[in-house]
Amino acid sequence: MAQEPMEVIEVMGRDSERLLLPSEDETEGLFGLAESLKDIPRAATVINASLMQEAAIDDLHDISRFAPNSYAAAGFGNPSLPTLRGQLGELFEAGMRRQAGNNGLGIPMSFNAIEGIAVVKGAPPVMLGTTQRVGGFVNLQPKTANVNRQHSRLAGEWGQWSQYRLQLDHNAVLKSDEQALRVSAEYIDEDSFYDYHHHRSDDLLVAYQWQPNNDTQLDVALEYYDVAWTDNAGINRPTQGLIDNNLYITGQGVQPNGSTVPGAGAVITPTGEVRIDRSNTLTEPLDTNTAETTLLHAKLQHYFSDDLVLVNRTYYQYLTREGINQNSFVEIIDAAHTFENRTELHINNNTVVGANLRVNDVLGYSQFTTEADNPIDLTGPLSNRRIPLTDAQQARLIELRPGVFVSPGAQYDVDGDGVGDFNLSDTTDSTSYQWGVFAQHEQALSDRWRVTAGVRADYYDVEAEDPLAPAGVAAKSDSYSDWLSALSLSTQYDWTPDLTLYATAYKSDSTSNSMAGGTVLNAAGVIDEQNFATENELYEIGLKYAPSGARWYADATLFDQSRSLRNRDGSNSGIRTEGIEGQWHFAADSYWVTLAASYIDAYWDNSASSQGTRQVADAFDDSRPDIIEGTGVGSPNFTLFPASTQQLQGIPEVQASLVAGWSITENWSVGGDLSYTKHFPLDFLQTVFIRDQHTLNVHTQYRVTPQLTARLDVFNATDQDNWSPVFEGGYFGATLAFPSQPVHAQLSVRYAF
Repeated sequence: MAQEPMEVIEVMGRDSERLLLPSEDETEGLFGLAESLKDIPRAATVINASLMQEAAIDDLHDISRFAPNSYAAAGFGNPSLPTLRGQLGELFEAGMRRQAGNNGLGIPMSFNAIEGIAVVKGAPPVMLGTTQRVGGFVNLQPKTANVNRQHSRLAGEWGQWSQYRLQLDHNAVLKSDEQALRVSAEYIDEDSFYDYHHHRSDDLLVAYQWQPNNDTQLDVALEYYDVAWTDNAGINRPTQGLIDNNLYITGQGVQPNGSTVPGAGAVITPTGEVRIDRSNTLTEPLDTNTAETTLLHAKLQHYFSDDLVLVNRTYYQYLTREGINQNSFVEIIDAAHTFENRTELHINNNTVVGANLRVNDVLGYSQFTTEADNPIDLTGPLSNRRIPLTDAQQARLIELRPGVFVSPGAQYDVDGDGVGDFNLSDTTDSTSYQWGVFAQHEQALSDRWRVTAGVRADYYDVEAEDPLAPAGVAAKSDSYSDWLSALSLSTQYDWTPDLTLYATAYKSDSTSNSMAGGTVLNAAGVIDEQNFATENELYEIGLKYAPSGARWYADATLFDQSRSLRNRDGSNSGIRTEGIEGQWHFAADSYWVTLAASYIDAYWDNSASSQGTRQVADAFDDSRPDIIEGTGVGSPNFTLFPASTQQLQGIPEVQASLVAGWSITENWSVGGDLSYTKHFPLDFLQTVFIRDQHTLNVHTQYRVTPQLTARLDVFNATDQDNWSPVFEGGYFGATLAFPSQPVHAQLSVRYAF
């Protein structure tokens, strides 16, 4: 039976009558063909294009304005992964896992090609496949061409600190109801509040849609992204005085050998305490961080009948990156190729079966073993921040090219003394193949009660070798194969037509990968089988209420989730979280409001954890107890804490956010968002806390003509001195903290034609 043409609703403008609430849009290709928020047996939030525009969402941290339990560390100023329920989540696009960062340290991303976001808690459902990060996932919905309406939009933004953005989006109907082409181009040129910080990028999306008949639709999108940016490590020496009063302890650290070059075990003799300018962060004008990536997405959907639908999805991404920083950190991805194809067969609107193949090939070089942040006095000259490697340090690394030293991809005992002679990080030349099959079925037990079960099996075949072995030594290599599985079971009961109760249980295996999804060799020169035996569990119960005939929605969820965290040194630690979260969305004729709130108890699951420095006091000697009672141990002093159930540092127990908009007249509207986080420990030993914090953003906009709209945003309107952790998992909890930007403004102009 031929399918009726899909209705296309395009949101133009920002008034409340046309804005779509999170509960009024569907998720596509995650749990089935397309599902409403109320019908998904998971905690989820949909942030559609109108909400993205209304709340000025332009990076992954901004999802916390709508999604509970999504507080994130700063990600060195450039978030490339979401954080959900206290741990890194995965990034999907069009239902396919996208190449992203290494433990949150990744590449800035552009939302030029994106027109919607779905935020889902817990590991991805069986249809999406086995992943590395399982706190939750974000699915980016790419822009598609429209075969029914030709339109264009030009948008420009001007912000403080010489920040400029320009975007042109044009949809051309090539043949009415059959073919269309869409081009979206974005240019960003931004300096920054932070010293020596910048962002320059170009993004181009070309999307094509073909509908030869009512039963078949093909969407193809090709995106190219080129970016240069600055890694920003925030401010070091995060004492309570720094967090509370911006007080910074001065004095350059001295290594045990007397060198003032930042290095392991350096001790600082405090020379004073000053109020530091919050723009004075650990950046360096000579740092190099660039990346290029090309992404291809294709989706073919064909209706054999209303009860039998075939969907085939194809994804390919090519990525290169070069990061060479003066603090001796190096991450170079010479080439990363990722390809995935998934075929789904949807039967009777209640069953889906399918298979997929994913290939990931990575050649990359890394070096992070000689970084030392606490010894650096940010109030001194830039030379304080530079770490030239000594001859002894260079001897434990490999020179990739003149002046650039990285770790080999395996350990070697060159001098024959029985001890490895090299530092190891994430250097790898690896290829993985993942074959997966899956099935999911929903069974109605009565008119009100239904049960859904899913199962998946993935076979991994991985090869890895050292791409940069020492001269005269045979490069080590290894191969490994394993089966990974996922099981899900959920039930939903419609207590009333408007109120649904649900419960979900999910258990899966996941992988533990390094940069660009590569697989490294361990010190023994083999692939660690534990990287393919990471177990994750989720138990969740909740209720969802969506009254018919009214524009409002509410849900509440109780969850218990255990999962793993990949540590900076490549090991894995277990984390357990329990909590409650909820959201409420409401719209009237002239205003709308959304509210999200959550409580989380996140702790180490009888698992070991580590920090680069045990506590910030270790960085100082005891010569100035009037400033700080230092221990003189030195910093960095890598510390492995024994297995415990200690509270997970860097995550607030309570998070809440409110977003609202009000149309004062037909052409004039105002709005804003307010977020709150409860105080939480920055470090494992809980010696320093980030206090209760709030952030208020407000805006006003005016529709000058039906085509022309101007908007003024004021961010951090109450000028709060807020802080956040720099890195997921708390590794830098006693080393770094990231300062928020002060109050600042942005003017946006949009013209549709």
